[in-house]
Amino acid sequence: MDLIEQFSAGLADRIAEAAGFTVGIQTEKRQASGLLWRPGVVIASEQALPDDVDTLRVVHAGQTVKATLAGRDPSTNVAVLKLEAPVESALPAAAAPLRVGNLTVLVGADSTGHPTARLAMVHALGGAWQSMAGGRIDALIRLDTRLGADEGGPVLSLAGGLIGMSTSGPRRRTIVIPTATLARVVEPLLAEGRIARGWLGVGLQPVRIPDSLHQTTERETGLMVVGMAGGGPAETAGMLPGDIVLDIDATPVGGFRALFAELGADRIGQTAVLRLLRAGAIQTIDVTIAARPAQ
Repeated sequence: MDLIEQFSAGLADRIAEAAGFTVGIQTEKRQASGLLWRPGVVIASEQALPDDVDTLRVVHAGQTVKATLAGRDPSTNVAVLKLEAPVESALPAAAAPLRVGNLTVLVGADSTGHPTARLAMVHALGGAWQSMAGGRIDALIRLDTRLGADEGGPVLSLAGGLIGMSTSGPRRRTIVIPTATLARVVEPLLAEGRIARGWLGVGLQPVRIPDSLHQTTERETGLMVVGMAGGGPAETAGMLPGDIVLDIDATPVGGFRALFAELGADRIGQTAVLRLLRAGAIQTIDVTIAARPAQ
């Protein structure tokens, strides 16, 4: 057997192994894939599931098992399902650190629960980042492929290590939700059904600071208050519509990602110092960060 045949056979072996912890997820609207995190618990791409879903069908190796939605977190794009009957599985160890150019295997499942596969190269890597919905993703991993019904399945290194879960990001770019992120959110989702996030109780719009106020504010952009929740933290603290938020605890917040980074679950109940621009003058207000109400 030559090297190419050996490589092909090795890939097929990896996919056959991954079939044990990969499932198909059937909804009324589309087919997706999922990752058997442990017996009875499936992780899936949150955006691949309908908004109003309660019960789903999970297919594994030709067998169908009913599942209920235990929790979902749009900010990290992770949903957790509970199976009515456990399916035994064993996840591989976490993959070794990646390099740009490494090859990966994306595994999904078809309508019968049998495996599908894609080979993809690591296109780009980066550090931890904040999603537009406010979730912290532990690493940026972008792949050079597009997803279909395999979205939500496991992504493996060629050595068989688990890199994370596949999902479609902005502009349909394929990204991986790393194993570390999955491990951090799955238990809270099982226990509470959602991930708590800090909340100020305001609607905000990015704005540019007028040139004449750059020296006063030491900022070129900010977030203008365009709406307020009655009785929310911001209203209680005395914020007003039209205020422009410049900093939170001395950290500039010229955009939503910077703001969300300051409103993690660990900040709930804490006091934040907001530096504002109001009617051309600088003010500071202490706001007690609350938990975002359930939708």
